Amino acid sequence: MSSLHEFATWEPLLRLLRADNARSLAAPGGHVAGQISHYGWSLPLQRRIPRPGQAAQAEDMQEEFDAVQRVQGALADSGADSISFMAEISPAGRAVLHLISPGPAVEPGIGGPHPGSLVLVEDSVPEPWRRLPDPVPGAGPAPSVDLALLERTLRERIPGAIGATDAEIAATEARLGIALPDELKVLYRVTRARWEDWGEDYVVAERVFTAVGCELFPLDDLYIADAASRPCPWRFAALEAVVTRPDAAVQGLVGSPGWIAFGDNGGGDRIAVDLTPGPRGHTGQIIMLNHEDNIGAGRLADSLTSLVLNGPGPGHRGPHRDDPATVARVNIRSLSSVQAAAHPGLEVLSIGVWDGEPLSLAPVTGLSRLRTLTAYPGTLADPLEIAKLTGLEFLELGPDDWRVLLGAGAVPRGLSAAAIGVQGARHPLPIVALANELLALWGRPPITRTILEGHLDSVA
Repeated sequence: MSSLHEFATWEPLLRLLRADNARSLAAPGGHVAGQISHYGWSLPLQRRIPRPGQAAQAEDMQEEFDAVQRVQGALADSGADSISFMAEISPAGRAVLHLISPGPAVEPGIGGPHPGSLVLVEDSVPEPWRRLPDPVPGAGPAPSVDLALLERTLRERIPGAIGATDAEIAATEARLGIALPDELKVLYRVTRARWEDWGEDYVVAERVFTAVGCELFPLDDLYIADAASRPCPWRFAALEAVVTRPDAAVQGLVGSPGWIAFGDNGGGDRIAVDLTPGPRGHTGQIIMLNHEDNIGAGRLADSLTSLVLNGPGPGHRGPHRDDPATVARVNIRSLSSVQAAAHPGLEVLSIGVWDGEPLSLAPVTGLSRLRTLTAYPGTLADPLEIAKLTGLEFLELGPDDWRVLLGAGAVPRGLSAAAIGVQGARHPLPIVALANELLALWGRPPITRTILEGHLDSVA
């Protein structure tokens, strides 16, 4: 058994949690809960208020850092990515610690001890992540493509650069399984963009950035920006929809086998050549995949030649926007009824905070494309109406609504994933038990729980 499952590993953290939560722990049913991963943590700890005029200091949190890092070290040794926990600590110092490991069928929760999405069908992904580009008859290169001008301009801007050989380009094509477009070949024949070729000199690297219009990947780092390269948790991915309007230059996809990523804008947004353009686009246009979006891309230039000569065009920073006929949100600030959301093309219905009478799902019964339903706890008049929504692949409900479905044997069996929406500080263990009941319906590995017991010194 790894040190992650030893009480001594958690003891310093439990002492801090006890000190900051003494009153709530002493109450009937009192407990503390949190989550720790390699990259962060969510814990009910109070932070010291810095002195007036002074920023918070690292030493003010040193005890917390040390206690968390002790757990993170054990987490790394165990090979796990994250762990949730719940602890009960009596005034006398007796501690019962429940370690909650999500297992392979559960995505990590967001900022708390409760489980994330339950992946009911192994390796399943939401519908937008399964979408391939539509054919666009007649699509071709932009008039701005000029291979000779592109090469001459690049050689003038980055003289003495070491270019890739035909064999290196052929090897990249074989690795990617796709032929590189001519403009991209011209670019890499001028410079193969290896850091060692630049003498590890940032000035030279900046010159290449300026010459091309982006931070250029080495030839060996080119990749296909398909849907698999843009992973997203089910809870968020299921709310997306692929929408490509008739006047779109770029198809509204998660990714495409025709998007060849070759650079970065310096802020984490990928730059790619698009060989599967939208209805008003050009084959070989240059697009940017915003790292803050889960889906879609914006056009930077209609060709690599245009990007190098003229820089990125206007309008490429616009955010991805849902089509309200496809993705509908019913809440106190958006649509005012389920009836208003009903549309033959509706794919995603999200019911949020609501201050009126509970809502009926009758208006969306029979909509063949509806695949995602999320409903804030207490917003549904009759959760059993969900059984009539036969096309659902993702469902998020509050614990009480899930209990209604389970009790009636009415959990939709066509689901690929599900989530339990938890509002407020609900006890984690009943939520874990509920999640395991859902996982069991599909024969998926359960969330596991390890109980550790120990004693902390009494408060003086």
